[in-house]
Amino acid sequence: MDVLAKITKYRKDRDWTEYELAERSGLPQSTISSWYRKNMMPTIPSLEKICAAFGITLSQLFADGDAAVMLTKEQTDLLDRWSRLSEDQQNVVFQLIDKM
Repeated sequence: MDVLAKITKYRKDRDWTEYELAERSGLPQSTISSWYRKNMMPTIPSLEKICAAFGITLSQLFADGDAAVMLTKEQTDLLDRWSRLSEDQQNVVFQLIDKM
């Protein structure tokens, strides 16, 4: 499986540039471009950030065919905001949800 091709497909399906993917994933654009220039496999932590930006899981990224589930704009926005929280902030959110 060509991971870079899958990332490109997800990016193009959303009409995102590499810059937009970098912004949404929190990765430097230079990192993303170097994967393509050097034909490098991204690290797992980088793939997790990419998947969070796309609103998919790692398993969905690696799934064959079109098995990935598309999230709504609201769900994607929620995941984007979640990824920007610190671990302490995420714990506070979980505590709040548990009390609801």
